Amino acid sequence: MSASLKIPSPSVPGTMTVPEFLEWCPDDGQRWELVDGTPRAMAPAKIRYGALQSELARLLGNHLAERDSPCRVIIAPGVIPRVQAASNVRVPDLAVTCTPFDATDGHLTDPVLIVEILSPSNHADTWANVWAYASIPSVREILVLRTVTMRADLLRRNADGTWPEGPELITEGALTLASIGFAAPLAAFYRTAEMPPPA
Repeated sequence: MSASLKIPSPSVPGTMTVPEFLEWCPDDGQRWELVDGTPRAMAPAKIRYGALQSELARLLGNHLAERDSPCRVIIAPGVIPRVQAASNVRVPDLAVTCTPFDATDGHLTDPVLIVEILSPSNHADTWANVWAYASIPSVREILVLRTVTMRADLLRRNADGTWPEGPELITEGALTLASIGFAAPLAAFYRTAEMPPPA
């Protein structure tokens, strides 16, 4: 790690605050997130992972543009969960917001949809992030796409504001994202991912 990327040492380990993180976080293409007061570097995406991310952004972005929606897709934004908000900036693979934002902001406020791409190496971190995202009041849906098999796990907030006990599992047919009025075959997300044939 170069001197310019040295992580500052807070007085107590694991207590970097969100303002400290946003001031420190370098704008050099490396992805960092703040987890419970500790900056954590994120590894570059594998090719299938990146293919899923770009296809998702394209499909959702085209859908929003065709509807002339005020909502927009943001790739890898920082989001601040409601729980432990002073010491967390998580970075989902993709989010959709429908509220105006300042392009210079270091994090996205009021996302309605958050998407994570799950690979075997990031399983625990991804699900820890999902539970953090569920604490954000504006979030209506959280979508998790798998990289080793064609499968989506979809969490959708209930009408009373609560979350279901577990995600809806989708392995074929249509995937509907009610938060933005979107529906498409699950296979469309995997169009460029070159998935292995079913076992």
